[in-house]
Amino acid sequence: MAVAEQAAAVIEAKEKTTVEPFTVGLTYHTLDNGLKVILSEDDTAPVVTVAVYYNIGFRIEPQDRTGFAHLFEHMMFQGSENLGKMEFIKLVQSNGGILNGSTRYDFTNYFEIVPAHKLETMLWAEADRMRGLAITDENLANQQGVVKNEVKVNVLNQPYGGFPWLWMPQYANENWYNSHNFYGDLEDLDAASINDVAQFFRQYYAPNNAALAIVGDFDSDEALAMVKTYFSDIPASPAPIEFPDISEPRQEVEKAESRRDPLATRPGFAFAYHVPERLTPEWYAMGIIDQILLQGDDSLLHQALVKDAGMTDGVGGGINALLGNMLNYKGPMLWTASFIHDAGIDRDDILAVIDGTVEQLKREPVDQATLDRAIVKWRSAYYDQINNFFGFGRADLLASLALFDDRPELINEFEKGILAVTPELIQKTAQEYLRPANRTTLVLEAGAAEEVQDNG
Repeated sequence: MAVAEQAAAVIEAKEKTTVEPFTVGLTYHTLDNGLKVILSEDDTAPVVTVAVYYNIGFRIEPQDRTGFAHLFEHMMFQGSENLGKMEFIKLVQSNGGILNGSTRYDFTNYFEIVPAHKLETMLWAEADRMRGLAITDENLANQQGVVKNEVKVNVLNQPYGGFPWLWMPQYANENWYNSHNFYGDLEDLDAASINDVAQFFRQYYAPNNAALAIVGDFDSDEALAMVKTYFSDIPASPAPIEFPDISEPRQEVEKAESRRDPLATRPGFAFAYHVPERLTPEWYAMGIIDQILLQGDDSLLHQALVKDAGMTDGVGGGINALLGNMLNYKGPMLWTASFIHDAGIDRDDILAVIDGTVEQLKREPVDQATLDRAIVKWRSAYYDQINNFFGFGRADLLASLALFDDRPELINEFEKGILAVTPELIQKTAQEYLRPANRTTLVLEAGAAEEVQDNG
């Protein structure tokens, strides 16, 4: 046997070897006030990540207050009962830590990564602002200005600022909760009142609508005792939290949209398909389809659009692209791909390449080698997520799963779902969810290039 054949045989044998799924150790508790607490020890480094997730995101903000969930994220740094304006940030940084917060489709999160011996300090600080935020006219007016400026800087005055993450959901979805401007209209942001903020805080920022994940170098019994000390006396929301219907109807007609970006120098193209319901066998199959079609230089769409057709120098996206990942959302979701290309490439020519590529998965089952490679890529990305940023990636998944499913242990079941995907299931899923009638396309017109051409 030739050396190359021997090497290939060894690689094939390794690919077929059964590998035990990685297991995340955790304990799960729910306090009497409803706060979900997930503890996951990891003594790799003497640090801890404290992450508080609230079950409120873009989707369910008030219909006349677009951008309100994001606005409120900023309000959470404006002071609380024992910490004045910006003192929360100073406290974390002065203790050698880093922090951040974000607003996503289905949650708003806040986290700190600090030396392990500062765990109790961070728990005290997070409990202080959960117990009572400093809601004042001054703080509201200040943050309205900050958020409006952020919209201008990141979207309105930024080439490709909303492409496609902000615009595509507005075109592809029908339910207002899934299709409105998540960043917020400037008029809606201005209209938010102090009463709106106070009501929002009482309704959504209560312990029974939150999950606290702690990951890192600590003792679980000691950490749980600290959590009870600082969080147990925070009252739950006085009334049951009612959530709107966020279901999305089945798309039966392909949508084609166009949008002009006055600052873009090159045109762009994006397309999106609605994905199967979360945690179903088809959903896992869609995760593998994403790997086969879109993720990495070996993906079929990269090969077709970049290497073969030369239409672009790169294509990216995914399930819940740019706002999270495949695992940390709850409601209806899109699988989205996008790229920038040179002028003169017609939409129909682009779609011909995309359709020809997608059709491969619909026409016949993929071979086992292709499936095995996709599974390896998925697992690699999954491990990276779990170990990302001093345990934050793990905390993110644990808190999300506690909020959405009341089952943070699902973190140890995802691999089983992926390993159960078959070539036949991939074909069936592609035929149902990658049909043209389930697709929305978005052409981005390059306004800056048009102006240069006109002036020339």
